Amino acid sequence: MGQNKRKRQDEDSEPVADVANNGSGVGVGETLSRMNAASPSESSDRNGAQSPDNAQYRNPKKKRVDGAKTKYPDLTYVDGKMQSSIRIADLQGLMLYCLADGVAPQWISVKHSGHMRKVVVLMVPGLEMGMFDGTIPLEPIETSQEEMNEKPEGADESAEDRVATDFKRWKQGLAPPDRSHLFNPRHLFPDSLPEPLQPLAKVFPHVWPVKAPGDNKYNKVHSPLQAMLLSALPKSRDDPKHKGPRAAKVERGFVVQRTPITAFIHSSMDLSDSEYPMHPAFSSTEQEKSSHAEARQRNGQTAENGWVDTNVPSLEAGDVPDAEVEKGSMTAGKEVLAVDCEMVKTEGDNFELARISIVNWSGDVVLDELVKPSRPVIDYLTAYSGMTEEGLKDVTTTIEDIQKRLLELITPRTVLIGHSLNSDLTALRLTHPFIVDTTIIYPHPRGPPLKCGLKWLTQKYLNREIQKGTQGHSSIEDARAVLDLVKLKCEKGERWGTSDASNESIFRRIGRSMKPGKTPAEGRTGAVVDWGNPERGFGSQATVAIGCRDDDAVVNGISAAVNGDETNQAIPGSGVDFVWGRLRNLEQLRGWCTRLPDANNSNESTTVAPQEEPSDGSTTTPEALKDAVARTVSDISRIHESLPPCTMFIVYTGTGDPREVTRLQAMHKMFREEYNSRKPWDELTVKWTDTEEQALKKACERAREGCGFMCVK
Repeated sequence: MGQNKRKRQDEDSEPVADVANNGSGVGVGETLSRMNAASPSESSDRNGAQSPDNAQYRNPKKKRVDGAKTKYPDLTYVDGKMQSSIRIADLQGLMLYCLADGVAPQWISVKHSGHMRKVVVLMVPGLEMGMFDGTIPLEPIETSQEEMNEKPEGADESAEDRVATDFKRWKQGLAPPDRSHLFNPRHLFPDSLPEPLQPLAKVFPHVWPVKAPGDNKYNKVHSPLQAMLLSALPKSRDDPKHKGPRAAKVERGFVVQRTPITAFIHSSMDLSDSEYPMHPAFSSTEQEKSSHAEARQRNGQTAENGWVDTNVPSLEAGDVPDAEVEKGSMTAGKEVLAVDCEMVKTEGDNFELARISIVNWSGDVVLDELVKPSRPVIDYLTAYSGMTEEGLKDVTTTIEDIQKRLLELITPRTVLIGHSLNSDLTALRLTHPFIVDTTIIYPHPRGPPLKCGLKWLTQKYLNREIQKGTQGHSSIEDARAVLDLVKLKCEKGERWGTSDASNESIFRRIGRSMKPGKTPAEGRTGAVVDWGNPERGFGSQATVAIGCRDDDAVVNGISAAVNGDETNQAIPGSGVDFVWGRLRNLEQLRGWCTRLPDANNSNESTTVAPQEEPSDGSTTTPEALKDAVARTVSDISRIHESLPPCTMFIVYTGTGDPREVTRLQAMHKMFREEYNSRKPWDELTVKWTDTEEQALKKACERAREGCGFMCVK
């Protein structure tokens, strides 16, 4: 476990770091600093003098802790050469290296990491890098401060612009421009900081640009809480010759929870987002009926266009009385049919039904028919559909014949399952309200609009191959694969097949590492200190979860968790080894969150009223922001003062300002809902063009730009 991760060095030797980590930096600090020792550095230490250690920052050397001689832990790094910002995952890796089984980070060097007694990680949303360089004013701007507001060269350059610039220079035979100044940590000097931030310079030597997780291609910002508190499961030693996805892995604490299929039936919103044709049963009011009828008219999905609806008068018609449901049954009294269709391409670039296969819950074939397309075929798509001219030559069954049989087969208690079933139902010109789609219940790791392929899901979760060879797919084989995936989901529970199941709580991971020098061996402990009731979320896996009503309570809770508290028997006597906490007053003041835990009921949340906007258009005035930042910085300083020696203190903001991303995403969602209903462009209340798309892309990039601080007490 963690205590055996590497050999300990002699008392006076330098640490040798593992270079196998996938960090985002320039190499191990101690090693590279010696390699660069021959060239002078322009960097200065925190007091303004040139560093004797070639631009490394070292904490003042400390010889004793509690009167005993020890190898005091220390953080060092090489100034310059950073080509990307560190990530929240890198901060997590640093913590795991010191307390658990993590490998040595490449972007920073940790001297005597084995003597790091505790780690405290504090999330402070609302702080931004712009507060340190003056672009977000905390004080009235004077003429003499204009230089502070000048952004570093390339600060406004988007990721796409950087790629274009690099490609242009590559064609000219030039190296990419040096952008290390955008990613290097910046020294904190009290005299150059706004007054509210000056106390941070007494605690931390630098402020680091820290990038939040996300996806620029699809304009997403992922959770900074999950990035820190969830850890990827350790990689297994698979066959290096293995091709395709690896077998699914789950955390050791994964609880199998048998779940009926009714829990996975999709709502009308889920189906609308996946572009399903809407069944009339979803319309409960006259207004909804009229709206859905107009949408289907625009989409060409009416009876005049050859469409039919299954005989389900209302959603309640599909309910099964409890007396008819066998205890523990995964079907919950429903009839489950797995559907898969094959299509061919006909004149006019249309795709028409050529084969339909249906299997029941037992895997038996209920229907398997070839269908004659209504228009001449121009491409049989044999490699995918398996259809050939010879195979369809004598077929007389039409789509109308298939629709008639389906209307007899499908009842209000029938659940249709499939993979991207919206395409199959469109080919059948059929609507049904009770649907389970494997592309939804097995979401893509990067989220929608991406979808996992059926072949990939089958190989990963069922460990079998389908769709092999060049003779085309077998619709019966595909339908049975869908059926088995749904059965597996029902057996394992709702978390199965999601990213949650492939990660484990960081508290569980550090709990597997033993405390050094303890007899008998004891696992490391952790705590969550947050607003509301953290036991319901990430704190459920922690040794201690402390709920708070405000930031002052968070400060006191972190101190109690790390030092021990006689009044709280859940906290070990000497405190826990790892604490994660969050300050939220600044986040609330700036309008970054819309809901907060209810002060009167820790199990509920309340909506946060939007802040009154001042005349200059910002969310808060510089004076109000200055006071809030000063209080937050004071809380950070108080937490630092309460920490015991040999404790690493990490502060990270999570993200930058997310409000513009939230606004544009809501705008895009409204546009999609109206556009999917086939409303004419001139009648759309929201129009989404390339201008809005580029604005969202830039807002997403800005929202991922956070910052962080770290030191050893």
